Amino acid sequence: MSKIIECVPNFSEGRRPEIIDRIVSAIQSVGGIVLLNKEMNADHNRAVISFIGEPNNVVDAAFLGCKTASELIDLNHHQGEHPRMGATDVIPFIPIANTTMEECVYLARELGKRIADELKIPVYLYEAAAARPDRVDLANIRKGEYEGLKTAIKTDPNRAPDFGKTELHPTAGATVVGARFPLIAYNINLNTTDLEIAKKIAKAIRFRDGGFRYAKALGFAIKEKNCVQVSINMTNYLGTPLHRVFETAKREAERYGVTIKESEIVGLTPEKALIDSAIYYLQLDEFKPDQILESKLKPGEGLEDFLFEVSQPTPTPGGGSCAALAGAVGSALLLMVTNLTLAKPESEEIIKEFTLIKDKLAVIQKRFNELITLDAEAFNKVMNAYKLPKASDEDKTYRAETIQQALKDACAIPEKVFDLALETIHLSQPIAEKGNKNAISDVGVAISYLRTALDGARLNILINLKSIKDKSYIEEKISKIDRSLGNIENSICETNRVIENKL
Repeated sequence: MSKIIECVPNFSEGRRPEIIDRIVSAIQSVGGIVLLNKEMNADHNRAVISFIGEPNNVVDAAFLGCKTASELIDLNHHQGEHPRMGATDVIPFIPIANTTMEECVYLARELGKRIADELKIPVYLYEAAAARPDRVDLANIRKGEYEGLKTAIKTDPNRAPDFGKTELHPTAGATVVGARFPLIAYNINLNTTDLEIAKKIAKAIRFRDGGFRYAKALGFAIKEKNCVQVSINMTNYLGTPLHRVFETAKREAERYGVTIKESEIVGLTPEKALIDSAIYYLQLDEFKPDQILESKLKPGEGLEDFLFEVSQPTPTPGGGSCAALAGAVGSALLLMVTNLTLAKPESEEIIKEFTLIKDKLAVIQKRFNELITLDAEAFNKVMNAYKLPKASDEDKTYRAETIQQALKDACAIPEKVFDLALETIHLSQPIAEKGNKNAISDVGVAISYLRTALDGARLNILINLKSIKDKSYIEEKISKIDRSLGNIENSICETNRVIENKL
């Protein structure tokens, strides 16, 4: 199951499409990147690009977008309504599927350091990736914008970047990189040209002035439409619903004899945000999301998607991921029997013992799930290593070293599956002996899956060892496998004997 991360970089250019096209081309030059959306606004002089992909690809694409922007955009000649401090103003990573906010934080810090080291652009970290509490809020970092930061970054220690030197890039300024919840860029246009009204409404909405917890807002003049705008960043649409902000803006506008002309969403939005608004306005109190016709037409997710990926003519996901899946199924079955036992415990001792087992199995199952994806990623790195250039002697040496390290890393994942399966099989023995008798067959099935995980992991270790040149490393791994399998056979036989006697 592929990890999917969304990246939504904001660039300080909204009037020259040819510039944004070149930045988009740089982003799309990375394999596996899917462009979701591209928005440009002339008044704000800003572009927002959304794309998704697997973690490493997204980082590479974001870097190339930032690099291209630094070559094409000069902040010394930039003017626009939207606050900004860099050619690439902000780069957020957003977890979408089979990943976590913690991984996005790691990627943000990795990219931030790379931008500072290779492009000489100072980088600040924000939101979940922030290294300091006062930098969680992007507005605090961007205070004074490009012009004000020119001096502040050199003279004020509190304005020093998280990565890079204490001076702005001469044309690209500084960049902010972070990880966050899906954000909705939501604008409300008013039937007036009075900018003060828009600013007052923005103040009533935004959190820092007593408004909604997950709303940031500013007032702008939109000359193109001959009106003013309340521009809002909804940082968590679950904590602060879209419709609630709209209704508040509407009531505030009425105080000044103004109506709402229209509202708009810039870029992409989660489906649930719109569904929740529809439920609110139509008062569909009993409505359920599965009543939406299109939801019935979407392709299957989860296991069905994974099995489809396995069936395709590509090396990953393959046997290693399937071995981890077998471990996940086996541990899930044991967790089920453990929960059934705790639902009707026979004694206090059983409660204590099986609560500990439950906690261990919950962690194990989660780890097996993670290893399903990690195995595919590790083998992809092996294939990428074999694609490295070998034109010069230096190239050949670097390629050979990279291949050997990638093979060892690829061995490490099935080895973790192997170790985890061993640990889980040991946990199965007390479950078979003292667990819910009506679920004893499930314990047997669980052991079968865990044995499959062991065998599958072993085969994947061996096939990677075949290409490794370090003989002591190979001997160590084979010795460990043989020793572990010899020890676990007695445990499996004993547990199966208990199961057979209870059937």
